Amino acid sequence: MSILLLGKDGQVGWQLQRSLAPHGEVIACGRSECDLTELDGLRSLVRRLKPSVIVNAAAYTAVDRAESEPELAMRINSEVPGALAEEAAVLGALLIHYSTDYVYDGFKAEAYVETDLVNPQNAYGRSKLAGEDAIRAAGCKSLIFRTSWVFGARGGNFVKSILRLARDKETLNVVADQIGSPTPAAMIATVSGVVLAMVRKGQAMNGEEQRLYHLCCGRPVSWHEFARTIVARAAAMPGFKLRLAPDAIIAIPGSEYPAAAFRPANSRLDCTRLERDFDLRMPDWEPYLLRMLQLLSLKQNGY
Repeated sequence: MSILLLGKDGQVGWQLQRSLAPHGEVIACGRSECDLTELDGLRSLVRRLKPSVIVNAAAYTAVDRAESEPELAMRINSEVPGALAEEAAVLGALLIHYSTDYVYDGFKAEAYVETDLVNPQNAYGRSKLAGEDAIRAAGCKSLIFRTSWVFGARGGNFVKSILRLARDKETLNVVADQIGSPTPAAMIATVSGVVLAMVRKGQAMNGEEQRLYHLCCGRPVSWHEFARTIVARAAAMPGFKLRLAPDAIIAIPGSEYPAAAFRPANSRLDCTRLERDFDLRMPDWEPYLLRMLQLLSLKQNGY
């Protein structure tokens, strides 16, 4: 089985190269191998390789910048997956695609389930929802995973931002009224590999050609609580010289944090459907955070 992976250099894509390797020949592409703004070239790549599975981990993820670049966000997050889905339909290939909690408005009191109404409140969320719609419209076999608050040792993310600020600042304001589940890229990749194996063996999907799942860790927290945990755990490890103490991280409402894009107050995702269909249990995020910090600590100590 051949697997075409797009977005190999991103947080999730980097991890997917490892988790997908046992399932077939992985042809991993990044920006240098495939310009996603050139749809004709993308289609030609798929037609030449004729993969059995297409995994799209490529995305425009600059949430605030998307407010001033909505056309580019729509191109990468909607037109690209739409083109991939159309080519997958012709080949009879399976398309695996990653979406976001930002397709919801965040006004619901409980965790969101896959059947809840979508209502994105920013350009990034609208572009990701348009990508989902384009995949469904193409009619190919597909698995769409909505995830949230992704972090990992590679690439930029909230964890790295907090560590950088903690080296220089003695106090820090962090939003406390936005709740979600920090989700490690490594976990997303591992679950993707498990799901792919079961789908290829005909052990899931229940005969449905297109499935939508929520994929995130358990134990939702606020950005404020997540930031305090990051600093507290890093301070206990060698290699991190932090000026900021966990107690000096001040909770503020989202309305006091200047940002171009609206963020949902509630980004909690219910993963019951994924757990039931594939006999999985979504883990806590903290052990993954500790592992990431250990890796960064070793790197900073020259290992």
